[in-house]
Amino acid sequence: MSSLPASPSADAVLDGLDPEQREVAANPTGPMVVLAGAGTGKTRAITHRIAYAVLSGAQQPQRTLAVTFTARAAGEMRTRLRDLGVGGVQARTFHAAALRQLHYFWPQAIGGAAPEVMPHKAGAVAEAAGRLRMRFDRTGIRDLAAEVEWAKVSMLTSETYAAAARAAGREAPGLDLTAMARVLAAYEEVKAERGVIDFEDVLLVLVGILEENDTVARAVREQYRSFVVDEYQDVNALQQRLLDLWLADRHDICVVGDPAQTIYSFTGASPAHLLGFRSRHPKARQVELVRNYRSTPEIVGLANLVLRSPSGGRRSGSVVLEAQRETGPAPTLVNHDDDPAEAAAVAAQIADLVSGGTAPADIAVLFRTNGQSEVVESALAERGIPYLVRGGERFFQRKEVRDAVVLIRGAARSDDGSVPLPELVRDVLLGAGWSREVPVAGGAARERWESLAALAALADDLHSADREARMPAFVRELDERMAAQHAPSVQGVTLASLHAAKGLEWGTVFLVGCSDGYLPITMADTPEAIEEERRLLYVGVTRARDRLVLSWAGARTPGARATRRPSRFLDGTASILGEGARSQPKRSSRVGGSGGSGGRGAKVVRRSTCRTCGKDLESAGERTVGRCSTCPATYDEAVFESLREWRLATARAASVPAYVVFTDATLTAIAEQAPSDVAGLSAISGVGQRKLDLYGAQVLAILGGATPADAIDGATIFTDQSGSAATESGA
Repeated sequence: MSSLPASPSADAVLDGLDPEQREVAANPTGPMVVLAGAGTGKTRAITHRIAYAVLSGAQQPQRTLAVTFTARAAGEMRTRLRDLGVGGVQARTFHAAALRQLHYFWPQAIGGAAPEVMPHKAGAVAEAAGRLRMRFDRTGIRDLAAEVEWAKVSMLTSETYAAAARAAGREAPGLDLTAMARVLAAYEEVKAERGVIDFEDVLLVLVGILEENDTVARAVREQYRSFVVDEYQDVNALQQRLLDLWLADRHDICVVGDPAQTIYSFTGASPAHLLGFRSRHPKARQVELVRNYRSTPEIVGLANLVLRSPSGGRRSGSVVLEAQRETGPAPTLVNHDDDPAEAAAVAAQIADLVSGGTAPADIAVLFRTNGQSEVVESALAERGIPYLVRGGERFFQRKEVRDAVVLIRGAARSDDGSVPLPELVRDVLLGAGWSREVPVAGGAARERWESLAALAALADDLHSADREARMPAFVRELDERMAAQHAPSVQGVTLASLHAAKGLEWGTVFLVGCSDGYLPITMADTPEAIEEERRLLYVGVTRARDRLVLSWAGARTPGARATRRPSRFLDGTASILGEGARSQPKRSSRVGGSGGSGGRGAKVVRRSTCRTCGKDLESAGERTVGRCSTCPATYDEAVFESLREWRLATARAASVPAYVVFTDATLTAIAEQAPSDVAGLSAISGVGQRKLDLYGAQVLAILGGATPADAIDGATIFTDQSGSAATESGA
């Protein structure tokens, strides 16, 4: 709990913040954009900003709305604000905030009570497809529902869907785009006949009311004067439209996000809103949070390497993390023969950690696809290690939890204060089938026990915060958590997909399946999709605090041929993970063949796959550049133009065509790889010894910042790789 006094001063709220966090918190009015790297304390910064605004009198708590994307994050924000002595601030998800407003304003804007919100789309989507005589299995219906969701958050109708989806390069699941548009129309008919709306309609209808009803719009804007938006890189077009309507022409908004953690673009999320914030709010203050307090320097270093651009800089507006913790064990990469062997090895290491005193809840196994969890679950179950699959049945919907809550409500009516709250809750849980001793059995029995134990731990937390708290207060805490789906921590190793792991952290993380085909996933077939897969790996790496173990398997089943290779995203991490991290290990071969002349010994054979998207390179030009023709160039435009200018001048002086100096492909490869020495330049295809002798010093001078004229007029002597002097001809 916070060490702040019950009613802290505004200045006390700023104590203990680092300089960047303090800049966020101490400037609570006006527009602000915070680029917050993983583990840099963004929630701390924005909750202290809200608290400082309220305690300093800059903002009224009831006129402040903080929105985020998960009920868990909203619940954590409310808890932190309460600990800071600030109440009355609304911290909700976009949908929860919109639904609350919709229920309130529906009677006066439309009349009657607001319609029921469908908990799931699948049934209505299946009925819509059936009306069109389309047949899909369960997976197909789920994919159709996801496409319906994308269309709605993109604010498309059945009439506008096909053209927009075609422009976005989307493919409808098992249908052409015209047929998908018909499914959209039928889906809307099904909802209308049932008299229900879906979750996207909550935002769409509220947007429509705010656009068309000035009275409602004025009331909402009068209520909320200041906004904070967390995880802003995940905002989609519909959410941004609603936010614009909440704001109108005002600018009291603080947005926080990390472009490097944009992993939901398939749902319509876009970092463009975050990266373009200052174009919409020109006077916005920008702060970068770069001090990582979560992970050891070794893990932070690996994360930075995963995200580093080919030129060595940072990607897409992301920050370069700076580790603040003491050193720890180096991350490791382990290769296994097959998936079961990989899972067994992970389970064995987890068993050692647990027997050594590590809490299972502080361990996670992360993977790219949900299908990868089954083999890990089996390996953990064989060793009797408790686990929970994140993304499965919600905590408060589990039967044992629902039954226990009924008993707790009954006990609240007869609580006379004679028994301490933690003990009273445990007595009630005994009646719900819980035991004070951890069961020996694993599987479902252990999961039920862990669920009820989490309720007991929650009572402990409430009692620690308020020694006077009784069962009615505990019931209110449960009600608030159920409404927000803010589940307590459950003991057990967490199994989660990389998407489900975002926003969470563990002391030890096992990241399995670090091979091409999983990371990146096979379906990622565009440069943009490949980059999102890279960000997924970055998210996985940065979930670990102390220990990180990456692994991959050569084959899926025992005895199968090993066809997999390490993820291409690990190529740049060999300095930490070793040479085994390279997706294409360095090999050597003779240049010129056994009977030719001019061979100079061993030379590195260049990769035959595109370094951006991983596709096989087909033409000689593509292999020279190291990039397929469909992926964008990664060179510095100014450097490339200088090289072209130099090549033209050199070719004219020698009265030869420009390609005789260097071909376009070789010149592009030089610009993209930007070697800093002769060894690096000689490794590029098309740069033989003669061209090194003729042009090496001039090319390296240009790459170092010299102008073409200075490079040509410069030194005529340079040292080759072996250290001997070579003379330039100057032409």
